[in-house]
Amino acid sequence: MACKILIVEDEFIVATEIEYLVAESGNEPVGIAADMPAARRLADKADVAFVDLNLRDGPTGHEIGRMLAQEHNVTVIYITANPSQLGRGVPGTLGVIPKPVTEHEMTEAINFAIAVRTVMDSPIRVPAPSRLRLFSFNDGEGAVA
Repeated sequence: MACKILIVEDEFIVATEIEYLVAESGNEPVGIAADMPAARRLADKADVAFVDLNLRDGPTGHEIGRMLAQEHNVTVIYITANPSQLGRGVPGTLGVIPKPVTEHEMTEAINFAIAVRTVMDSPIRVPAPSRLRLFSFNDGEGAVA
């Protein structure tokens, strides 16, 4: 099942590479957001989002991920060179994968996020990418692999 995927990234080359991989995987990129206002405009169009932490408007990625997950029911994976900035994680989001991310790792992350979103109640389990640190909370979020 194809999903609509939002890329929240302010580095144009990185964002377009992710956008290309999203399209190549048979999914629909809904846009690239480089800051909070753009992410808010695109939030209702997305099923899944890949979110960097440090964006054009500063370190707003943490809050963007929370907003997407909690207010718009978007499945969120953070992709950042600074994973320690997330501490134990952000409730409602899946986890974080550190940059740099290879094409193979990004494709695995796309497939994993979609699987979590679409087959959560199924006995089918898709393994998490090896470098993806899943967040774990009392309600079981993140414990899906």
